[in-house]
Amino acid sequence: MTLPLAGLPQDRCVVMGVVNVTPDSFSDGGRWFDPGAAVEHGLELVRHGADLVDVGGESTRPGALPVDRDEELRRVVPVVRRLADAGVLVSVDTMWSATAEQALEAGAAIVNDVSGGRADERMIPLVAQADVPFVVMHWRAHSPQMQQHTQYDDVLEDVLAELAAQVRAVLDAGVAPERVVVDPGLGFSKTGDQNWTLLAHLRRFAALGHPLLVAASRKGFLGSLLADEHGPRPVMEREDATAAISTISAMAGAWGVRVHDPRRSADAVRVVARLRAEAAHA
Repeated sequence: MTLPLAGLPQDRCVVMGVVNVTPDSFSDGGRWFDPGAAVEHGLELVRHGADLVDVGGESTRPGALPVDRDEELRRVVPVVRRLADAGVLVSVDTMWSATAEQALEAGAAIVNDVSGGRADERMIPLVAQADVPFVVMHWRAHSPQMQQHTQYDDVLEDVLAELAAQVRAVLDAGVAPERVVVDPGLGFSKTGDQNWTLLAHLRRFAALGHPLLVAASRKGFLGSLLADEHGPRPVMEREDATAAISTISAMAGAWGVRVHDPRRSADAVRVVARLRAEAAHA
């Protein structure tokens, strides 16, 4: 399933590159906190195969503390503007309507809200009025408390039901159905085992009737899987595992994958697209 958005491929899974304009990201330790470095990194992601770039100014890793709204604006908006001016298709990663509004004015084309519009009551009306794609992620709590909310009767059925309910709320508030993207929220109020359960059933999320975004890149459950006698695999050494998840996601019909290093995932989704095209003509 594809989004009606110019500039994105329609014949394969989309690769979304990540630019964290934060000093405390789990994935890159603040390497792109400087706006100039963040812009250059975004351009590099595109050169390495990203179809669009997701810019965020607040870490949402488990336990991360919230960022002052003015500080998030200061971090995000200049980077969005410079990337958009350079011709990059930009998504803004924020839970806050003020940041989303200014980022859209600066040239962002998509709003990626890890709370699915639940953190800020003004977010969904803003997105509906702007008529832009909106990523609705499964979410239960803010970062400091999220891992206190991992209790499910049946993680797959519960996450599907909760995500579907949030999508209904988004649609009821006026967001067009063709603008909604769903994300199962791997790592958000989920244990490692629960993440694997959701990944094993990605087709159920694709069946919700909206494009599916999968964001597993470098996450802790991959580090745990690849652990050795020294402990979990270091964050920067999880790229092959991330590409494997990108392959699985594309095979399951995902619209997009969100990754920190797009080169391997860009190759992976093209392989899947070629295979699917061949199978369609068999």
